[in-house]
Amino acid sequence: METMEYNIQTDAAGERIDKVLSSLNEEWSRSQIQNWITSGSVKVNGATVKRNYKVASGDSISIEIPEAEELDVEPEPMVLDIYYEDTDVLVVNKPRGMVVHPAPGHTRGTLVNGLLYHCKDLSGINGVLRPGIVHRIDMDTSGLLMVAKNDLAHERLVKQLQEKTVTRKYLAIVHGVIPHDVGTIDAPLGRDPKDRQKMTVVDNGKHAVTHFRVKERFSNYTFVECELETGRTHQIRVHMKYIGYPLAGDPKYGPKKTLDIDGQALHAQVLGFTHPRSGEYLEFSAPLPEEMTKLLDYLRKND
Repeated sequence: METMEYNIQTDAAGERIDKVLSSLNEEWSRSQIQNWITSGSVKVNGATVKRNYKVASGDSISIEIPEAEELDVEPEPMVLDIYYEDTDVLVVNKPRGMVVHPAPGHTRGTLVNGLLYHCKDLSGINGVLRPGIVHRIDMDTSGLLMVAKNDLAHERLVKQLQEKTVTRKYLAIVHGVIPHDVGTIDAPLGRDPKDRQKMTVVDNGKHAVTHFRVKERFSNYTFVECELETGRTHQIRVHMKYIGYPLAGDPKYGPKKTLDIDGQALHAQVLGFTHPRSGEYLEFSAPLPEEMTKLLDYLRKND
């Protein structure tokens, strides 16, 4: 059993403990955290608390994470927004709020559950919890993902990601007004030594490069396109914060006073890759989700 410990900072004081903990790890569902609290696996300053406990600055929280259980991931009927599919690969537009793959305590309603029902067979390279998953996007990020339906496709798509030949363009709304029309952020990323659930720029981190282009400026926000050269965990979110323009709505890396959106304003709009069998280059584009479109309309009207 793994034990994780956190110290509460001032900006989180007054928040419910389940909300605070869910912001630390996007793969922990609120119901899973509440079960941990009820069972006594979560302690504050060494004592158990109720699910509605509001944290205070300086609180020390410890979580005993249960051993990973063997999961039987069940196919689950759901409506999937599929942009392309053949015998080797599938491209799907994931909605905001959907987790990509199951985890202990969160085995239903994920993209993988829906894919297993739709496809029956997926690549087994990433194991029972991540069948067919070649790359992922965060729960509150919407947009395009490629999925491998067999091991050959999986291996060749992963190689393209490693060789940086996959096109991945994101649209984002960030705090602040970026003065430059284009830019490149080249800063290595690794785990934050002060908070292992966060990523940050560190000297000994993994090579990470994000290119950005301004699409529209507002009085306090900027609408940007970000293109990934590498694909590190939370890369765009951390890189934009690093240069002083954190994503609007980002619960982990952004300011509390932000636009009215539940989660970061980030959408994986363009995905392009070479077909793993035919060698043909394929590229797809998904329109902005309604939540981000409404935010842009609001900014244009109230600027």
